[in-house]
Amino acid sequence: MHSIIKKVGLSLLLSLGAVSLAQALPADFMDKLQADTRPEVDKARDGARRPYQVMTLLGVQEGWTVVDVAAGGGWFTRVISAAVGPNGKVIAQVGARALQNNNGQAARDMAEQLGNVELVFDETSAIAPGSADAAVTALNLHDAYNFRGEEGAQTFLKGIFDALKSGGVAMIIDHEGDEGANNADLHRIPTSVAREQILAAGFEIVTESDLLDTPADDHTLSSNDPILGRDTDCFLFIVRKP
Repeated sequence: MHSIIKKVGLSLLLSLGAVSLAQALPADFMDKLQADTRPEVDKARDGARRPYQVMTLLGVQEGWTVVDVAAGGGWFTRVISAAVGPNGKVIAQVGARALQNNNGQAARDMAEQLGNVELVFDETSAIAPGSADAAVTALNLHDAYNFRGEEGAQTFLKGIFDALKSGGVAMIIDHEGDEGANNADLHRIPTSVAREQILAAGFEIVTESDLLDTPADDHTLSSNDPILGRDTDCFLFIVRKP
């Protein structure tokens, strides 16, 4: 079934017009990722996170508006900024907590440096409905589900759904967990649970990719365990708003 979903997903992706994939990203994309202005800690994560491959898989193109949902320290914000180019826009949803823990200024400095980033110190629901071509959320769905249940997961996912234009796509990445495990303590979520929640939020699943699989991670360790070096086994969904 998994391989069938992937084949169907690829066909859908082609039909979305995201397939001059080799040409979709700007010619200077990799140069921007290697620039001295990009934090070394971000560059150190590229091997596990594969920025070129994930942006290509999502089909990001120059000039797009892309939401970085729960942007955190901005790894994806900087990657998306390079992918959409100076005529595109990144909406970095950092949330109100960034102001509470003094990360607000760091986010403002990043936005000023990149030049094509709009900060949202609020929930995703504050983003203008139907304003984004695409969205990315990485390693966040598990918290929404584990600590606030299905209601929390649906609120989180529907915020992304509403921000997208009709036909817009989103990438959902998270630490893979096993069914029946204490995933709240492990900071993980089973792929089956994520899939169920994604479909319940109204998305179509375009593809499920093994791009971020890490077989050495057996799911019994916390995703924060130092032994994993932040390289966990992650599922990756590309989904579409009908």
